[in-house]
Amino acid sequence: RWGLMRNTREETLEEHAAETAMLAHALASVGNEIFGKRYNADRAVTLALFHDATEVYTGDMPTPVKYYSPEIRDSYKRMEAEAASRLCTTLPRQLQPVYEPIICGGDDGDERLRKIVKAADTLSAYIKCLSELGAGNSEFEIAASTTKKKLENMHMPELDWFIENMLEAFTVPLDSIGF
Repeated sequence: RWGLMRNTREETLEEHAAETAMLAHALASVGNEIFGKRYNADRAVTLALFHDATEVYTGDMPTPVKYYSPEIRDSYKRMEAEAASRLCTTLPRQLQPVYEPIICGGDDGDERLRKIVKAADTLSAYIKCLSELGAGNSEFEIAASTTKKKLENMHMPELDWFIENMLEAFTVPLDSIGF
């Protein structure tokens, strides 16, 4: 991840998937407990763990490139859909019905959860930006500003609540957390 930028600490796809899954669970839980929504937080975790599975075939396309133009964005979406389909067809036939809704989508019941996962994915990117800035890496200034704007434009009360009440925990040194 973040292949075009100098990082003070490299992040693996596995780390990112795990963090996104934990953030998706937190956002779903905030939605349920604070805003009275009915998200399946466990399902959000599963969707988040697999949200970048297609990168096995596509690799990680940098966001500025992926969204440079509508043509590139649409082409990349088609490429991701093809990679998802290919990934699912490589599974044993008996397991395909289990993983196709997770990797390929198509389960309308997951649409709200996919928005939670997208928010968690973007939140994970923002946390990475804040971490790099905290380590003195000014190369992440524009990415942090752009990513923060994306989060604000999602207009999700559970996300806004998380940012206001929990994000700070990701930016303070461990030693400053009282026990």
